[in-house]
Amino acid sequence: MNNKISVAIKYLLGVIFLFSAYTKAVGPGLIEIILIDHGIAVSREVAAALTRILIGFEFGLGILFFLPYESKRITLPLAALFLTAFTFYLLYTEFVLGDSQNCGCFGSAIAMSPIESALKNIALIILLFTAYKLEKKSPKNLIIPLSVLVVSLVIVFIAVPFKSADEFPFSDYTHFEGAGRVDLSSGEKFVAVFNTECEHCQELASEIAESDKDRKLASKLFTLFYSEGEVSVDSFKTLTGYDYPYRLIGVNEFFDLIGSSPPRIYVVRNGVVKDILDDNFDEFIETLKK
Repeated sequence: MNNKISVAIKYLLGVIFLFSAYTKAVGPGLIEIILIDHGIAVSREVAAALTRILIGFEFGLGILFFLPYESKRITLPLAALFLTAFTFYLLYTEFVLGDSQNCGCFGSAIAMSPIESALKNIALIILLFTAYKLEKKSPKNLIIPLSVLVVSLVIVFIAVPFKSADEFPFSDYTHFEGAGRVDLSSGEKFVAVFNTECEHCQELASEIAESDKDRKLASKLFTLFYSEGEVSVDSFKTLTGYDYPYRLIGVNEFFDLIGSSPPRIYVVRNGVVKDILDDNFDEFIETLKK
């Protein structure tokens, strides 16, 4: 009976580790941004490499939980060490760095604060300790677990290739008021470029706010505001009812991102600009009404 309980716990832990690796793999940019924010990586390229090592390690550990080899000598202690180290890091993030945003443990799929994730890790460590106490001697074979970890790293580096930040015009925009940390290179996103003084921008913003009553765009639409003169972002929101995450940009950035005149909306899918809307907004507005 004890062995069955241990196996059940290991299978549960395996699913959790695989899910954690998967949620990071589908949107690695979020983890890359966190590593840069926390000063762990000095560039996006270094952050990308570290992120893929983390994903590969989690993926490999997840697989090892389903294998009997060296469970008591390698898998369970290694997982416990991994979770313990990250628990201390999460506490450092919360209490030293003062960063209470989504820690990225489950990517963007399940947003968790550092404290929530630390509590989750403590619960998992308790499960690991229980499985370890109930586990009988596991078959000895160092080659299999080591091979699984190495192959998992290789697979992740192949399956989750690096994206060149130089080819993505929004690589520097990773924080937005009203949303916190944002990865524009993952999934479908819309990036609006508005001048708060521009009447056409105000008109389009009003149409979007009116058409998006069920807030379909709440997690997809991000705005880069150039604010000059008397109309502030808050005034713009009051005038138009437009309330989506935003970031202020300078005059040079603004003119680099618009066409002949504002407004402009970029349609971005997985870090690739698929479409640019300058005056053909009707179809975009109509999709919001459906």
